[in-house]
Amino acid sequence: MFSTINVLIFMEDIMNVNLKNDIKPISYIKTNAAEMMDYINENKNPIIITQHGEARGVFLDIESYQDMINALALMKLLQFSEKAILEGKVYDHEEVFAKLRKEYK
Repeated sequence: MFSTINVLIFMEDIMNVNLKNDIKPISYIKTNAAEMMDYINENKNPIIITQHGEARGVFLDIESYQDMINALALMKLLQFSEKAILEGKVYDHEEVFAKLRKEYK
């Protein structure tokens, strides 16, 4: 699925935006779509797409997008776990293994 290392690599990658090359107007994207696709796949940098001078979207390679989804899933899992801990819904390993042994005997 994903690992903490992949998440850290992804976070490092998204922090590497080149403002000169990675912000483009929608008209440029339309005219140079194939070139932009090559650029994002080679550099792994997202392209900020502007319309009427304002940021309106992000053009991202599929691998970086998948890494982003995985990072969000990991954060959700951590959030869920923290909530369970705060609500006292925790079990020590001995309880867990005893229950598993009883169920799957």
